Amino acid sequence: MTGKIKIGTHDGCFHCDEALACFMLKTLPRYKDAEIIRSREQSILDTCDVVVDVGSEYNHSKHRYDHHMRDFNESVSTVIKKPGYDCKLKLSSAGLIYCHFGHEVLKQLLPEASDSDIETIFKKVYDTFIKEIDCIDNGVSMFDGEPVYRIVTHLSARVHFLNPIWNSKDIDVQEQFLKAVELTGKDFVQHVFCTANSWLPARSIVEESIKKRFEVDPSGEIIELPCAVEWSEHLFAIEKELNLQPTLKYIIFKDSSHRVRCVPVVPSSFVCRMFLPESWAGLRDEDLERASGIDGAIFVHSVRFIGGCKTREGALTMARKSLELGKSESN
Repeated sequence: MTGKIKIGTHDGCFHCDEALACFMLKTLPRYKDAEIIRSREQSILDTCDVVVDVGSEYNHSKHRYDHHMRDFNESVSTVIKKPGYDCKLKLSSAGLIYCHFGHEVLKQLLPEASDSDIETIFKKVYDTFIKEIDCIDNGVSMFDGEPVYRIVTHLSARVHFLNPIWNSKDIDVQEQFLKAVELTGKDFVQHVFCTANSWLPARSIVEESIKKRFEVDPSGEIIELPCAVEWSEHLFAIEKELNLQPTLKYIIFKDSSHRVRCVPVVPSSFVCRMFLPESWAGLRDEDLERASGIDGAIFVHSVRFIGGCKTREGALTMARKSLELGKSESN
């Protein structure tokens, strides 16, 4: 590439996917100072070093990344073609750029991260950030039927609101598009840093707690976390890797009080493998102390997925009694 580097995308109404695609490209040193050209004229696009979301062509060797063609059906599984990349949802221009350049982008943002951590972060960011943008742009429904309500504050919607309205006057569309690039980039970087600095380090904490589970209780079904970390995904992944038996039922940790959290049947569910006892549901303070026989008991949620005590010993007793009662009820 010689002279001024140019990134091409379409003019007119802009969207989240090409704004984010442009941001990710400009994260890379070779595209850092690139000019963004917005046009649908093929003769103009042909002068660009890389083209996203327009041009009716997907060809990585030519740096062309459109996804609007009738026969386009690329997904993570077809672009990356490696074990562990099984998602078959159609990519947008953001997803295409992420698949081809994402590892390099992450390395720029996280220069101290190991290759193994970059791989883990890449998958997590795709699953929790890029996939949403791809599916919204491609019109992929989250579920069958009409939703009870609609979310209108997601990133794609916020980009849409930056487009000039129909009756606006003297609006610089290029300036608005660059605002969209900045907006999507800020959210993307925040998500990457949160994944790298919070979600990923939490795994080793959860893993260590699982290893020490028999020190907490002889059943091996209660673990203690040293702090309130993101544990759900890691717990299920580690259980599967270790083929853990028996499965974990309760987690105790220190937050505003010492908490007991029931392990759900799947991540992010409030349906639990073993709930706290029905007779404790919705009780607080003295009422809960009388019902449970646990000194310092503070509360049990009415849905029974979480409870709290003043002390670690109280929380551990709450978990042990719940385990005992739950097993007796299931027999």
